[in-house]
Order: sequence, then structure tokens, then C-alpha cells
Amino acid sequence: MNGSVQSRRLMLLVLLLGLGFAGLGYRLVDLQVLRHEELREKASDNTQRAFLRLPKRGDILDARGHLLATSQFGKTVCADPSLLGNRQAEVARALAPLLQMPAAELQQRLTPRVRQAAGGKSVTNRYVVLKRKVPAETWQQVQRTMAELDFGLDETKLSPSTRTFYRNLRRDAVFADRLDDQIRIYPNQSLAAHVLGYVGMGEQELNGSVVPAIRGMDGIEYSLDAKLRGVCGWRATETDSRRREVVPFRNQDVEPRDGWNVVLTIDSVIQHALETALAEAMRKHEPISVTGIAVRPRTGEILALAALPAFDPNRPGDASADARRNRVITDVLEPGSTFKIVAVSGALNDGLVRLTDVFDCESSGAFHYAGRILHDHKAYGPLTVEGIITKSSNIGAAKVGIKLGAERLYSYIRQFGFGERTGLPLPGEVPGYVPAVKNWYKVSLAQIPMGQGLAVTRLQMVMAMCAIANGGVLMRPMLVDRLEDKDGHLIARCAPQPVRAVVSPAAAADMVRALKTVTRPEGTAPKAALEHYCVAGKTGTAQKAGRGGYLPGRYFSSFVGFFPADRPELCISIVLDEPKNGYYGGDVAAPVFRQVAQVAANYLSIPPDRPEDVSVIARLPGAERLSTSAGLAAQTH
Repeated sequence: MNGSVQSRRLMLLVLLLGLGFAGLGYRLVDLQVLRHEELREKASDNTQRAFLRLPKRGDILDARGHLLATSQFGKTVCADPSLLGNRQAEVARALAPLLQMPAAELQQRLTPRVRQAAGGKSVTNRYVVLKRKVPAETWQQVQRTMAELDFGLDETKLSPSTRTFYRNLRRDAVFADRLDDQIRIYPNQSLAAHVLGYVGMGEQELNGSVVPAIRGMDGIEYSLDAKLRGVCGWRATETDSRRREVVPFRNQDVEPRDGWNVVLTIDSVIQHALETALAEAMRKHEPISVTGIAVRPRTGEILALAALPAFDPNRPGDASADARRNRVITDVLEPGSTFKIVAVSGALNDGLVRLTDVFDCESSGAFHYAGRILHDHKAYGPLTVEGIITKSSNIGAAKVGIKLGAERLYSYIRQFGFGERTGLPLPGEVPGYVPAVKNWYKVSLAQIPMGQGLAVTRLQMVMAMCAIANGGVLMRPMLVDRLEDKDGHLIARCAPQPVRAVVSPAAAADMVRALKTVTRPEGTAPKAALEHYCVAGKTGTAQKAGRGGYLPGRYFSSFVGFFPADRPELCISIVLDEPKNGYYGGDVAAPVFRQVAQVAANYLSIPPDRPEDVSVIARLPGAERLSTSAGLAAQTH
């Protein structure tokens, strides 16, 4: 009996063991064979990591290689609130000075937040961003501060679990995101801000994943974003339990291609001189805004472009949208008397007038035309065509325009580039407004030659003047000279681009002769005259248009001029919007031109062209070598 019971028990035990081994065998087959691929992928996910390798955004340089914008890598500092227990206040106080954030805000971010997950389970957040774009040296200070945190406890007397809590807090509670940030730096603050623009955070797709990326938001940063951005690389590798890379198991390592450097035509010295002069004009005349542009007429290279009020691209959010707007290309205005060069040069080109021809500019100072009365600044009476430019006679310009005719006048307006974008590589440029002849009023033929009844940008106006200075050839404005890689090797170079011949060289030379009289004592802009150079230019004092007519006492005041007049090296435009303490272009804009031109002439070593100065220099030892080298310097820089 006992043997039978023992036998059954033994059989039962063998059966149970057999079932156990069978179940274990099935489990092994399930794990090793049936679910092999699934589990291998899960294991790989736990150890395999793919890291993005961000390219460095390209630098922006001026024409002489001076740095205008650059980038450095930084960190996104994060925290795991679940590891802080009730020590948020102490950690916040320690990190606040380093991260330059209020301790109260940091403490709020470090406080755990509990949410209900699926199934009613409570989940505590384990990832919160404390601050982005933290410089590497600041992150190292954060690490040291966390490692040295002292909570006023004798931790040797604490339980093992409590000691582990504090060790994890110091080591893991505050960490850096694995993907580095880039910090865009503009070392000269607001210098050339409207040219450079600024950047912001955006996204880009890489291998099916969306990753954060710096994006250009305005200026060159925006228009050449694809060239500056570069191409991401990546690294596929294995990590240990603490997510540290196991270097021998790295299986893919693709280097990023850094963004290309953009070398501008802007010259920092002339840009600074222009901005300094504009700032003084802002203080003296308190206009709504003031703008300036300096261009090489022969090539269209822009050496300086500025608008005030301005902003600091390091902190674009601190400025208003109005200050960030590049008024040189986004705003339009009636040009006023500076536009007289269009009708007069067109009539000279068509052979309809000569500089010596005389027009009756009305001894009363008023001209009745098409049911309207056009007024002059003064009662001039008879004036030659040259005198019309010298005195800036509205009536004289109107009569030249009438002689030219509507169709030819409109043709020259378009030939000079008005009514179309110049193609400057900056966002926001507008074409201005030039009405078709069929939409003109009867009086338009007289008003448009004096700069009324159409709207232009400041850039269009200075490029039209450059066409006169350049023998009648309109150039496309240049802002980018070349692209280089990070080692300075040339990627692409931009060449000067003639747009079209607007007037003949002879007509342009006649126009220059007339424009030179403007800066003489009898002209409207003697305050633009330079000591050693002949200056050719034109003033403008345009009453602002509003709803229902022109606004009394509100003007755009301008001067556009170039020098040396007969072999121009530089054309400069200055425009003030509603200046106080004077409003005539010759009084408020011409002195600003003179201030900038004097600095530029010395800096570029432009040889004098006044006869008395040329004769003195010719007698100096080595004068021929000096003149030649100075001329070459002005042409190549």
C-alpha cells in the first residue's frame, strides 16, 4: 500500500517536473525563435542610439573679413523633477544666478507635476526645459554647482536609500539635452542690423524625424538661410545603462557639413560712419526715421545701408516691429525734387533740350496747367535747363516733362527702375507705385517730373542716381560679394550686373554737369560740398501725401549725391522723415551726406579731383604712385 502511494507521488512529481520543463522549453523557443526579431529590436532600442550632429551656421563677414555674425554651440539645460524630492527651492537658488533667471520661476519649473495616465495610473513629469542656448562654460558651472550642493546634512548618518536619493539628485536631476543648441552672436550689436536680420527657432526634417533648428527670420539671415544653415550629420552607436557611448561599437559616423560663410559688400567702417551720422541727425532733427545708403556707382556694391530707429539682432524681441522694418526697401515715398533727374536726363537723351536752353519759370512763381496751379520755391523767371537743376525749379521741371511727353516720360521712369523691385537679396522689398499713362490725370504730366503722383523706395532712388553717375548704365544693387566654406575656400562669387543703359553717356555727362552746380553756393545744397572733391547731387523736399491731399508742415527731406563728380567712387543717399528744426533737404540731409562722405573719402583713399588739389598733389614726391595705388584701393575695396 505504502509502495503504491509512493509510486503515485513519484509519478506526479515526474509529471509536474516534465510539465515545468516543457513550459520552460516552450518559453525558450518562444523567446529565442518565435519572438527573436521582436525582442532583438527591443534590445537594440535599449542600447542603440542615433545622435544628430548639428552643423555650425555659417558666419557673415563684411567686405574686409570683419565678423558681423557668428555662432557658438550651447546647451539646453533640463531637469527631472521626480528626482528632486522637496529640494526644489535649494536647487533653484543655486542655479538662478548661473542661468540668469528668477529663483521663483526656476522653483516653479522644478516642481513635479502629476497627471493621470491611461488606466488611472499617476505619472510624474521627468523632463522640463529650464533654459535654452546656455553657453558651454555656463553649463560646466551648473554641473559643478550641482555636484557641490550642500543641504546641511551629515549624509554619512543617513540611510542607504536616502544617500542614494541625494547622489541621484546631484548627478542626474539637472542635465543637458543631448542635442546641442546654437547661439547666434552679433558682436557689433546693432551695426548693419537691417542688413543682417536675425534668427529664431524653427524645425527641419532629417531622416523622417523633425528636429529643432535655427532659422533666419529677416535680412541676409533669412534670404540666404539655406546657404548659412549647412547639413546635419549623425552618429549611430551603442550606449551603456547610463546612456554613455560605447565607442568601440560605433557603427556610423557622418560628419555634418557646416554652413557657408557669406561675405557682404558692406564695409564696417563706412557702415559705422553712416550710422553715427544718422544718429546725430536723429538727435538734432528728431525725425520719425532717417535712412542712409552708400553705393559704388560702377558696380552697384552697397558699402553701407542703415535705418534708424534700429534694433539689436542679439535681442530682436526687445525692439518693436517698426524698428525692425528695413525702411530702405519696404517703405515708399513721393521722391520730390530728387526725381527731377529723370525727366531732365530723358529730355537731354532725346535731344529735346540742351543745358543752355532757357525755360520761362514764371516770374510770379506760379504756373497754371490743366486747371491746377503749380508753385515754385521762389519766383525764378527765366532759367536754363542747368539752372532748373541748380535751383530745383518745380515749374522748370514740369515744363521739361511736358516737352518730353507722357509716353516718353513714363518710358524713362521704368527704364530707371521705378515700379519694379531692384532684386536686392533682402526680404520685404516692394516695387513702389508708378501709374500707367492711361491712369494719369491731366496734371500728372506736370506733377510727375517734380516727384509727385508716384511712390518709390529709397533704394530705387539712389540706384537711379548711380545710373547717372555710371555713364547712364543702371546697375543691379549688390549686397553679397561671395560665399566661402569654413576654411575660406571660395564657393561662389557674385559679379556686378548691368541692368540696362538708360541714357547715353553724353546725356549722363550733361546731367552730371548740371548736378555739380547744386552743391555750389548758388545751388540748393552748398552744405553737401566737400573741401577736396567736386560733388554732384540733388536735394529733395517732398510734402507728405495723406488722405485728401498733402499734409501741411510734414516733409520727407533728402539729398542724393556722388563724388568725385566726373569719376564717381561713391553715391550716398540720406532721407529724413518729418525732421524738426528745418526741413529743406539742403539744410538737414546735405550736412549728413557731407559727414559720411568725408570719412569715406579718407578711409578709401579717394584721390581729390578739384583742380587746385590735384595740382598740389601732382607736385609731391611719389605722387604718381600714390594716385595710382589710391585709385586701385578704391576700386578693389
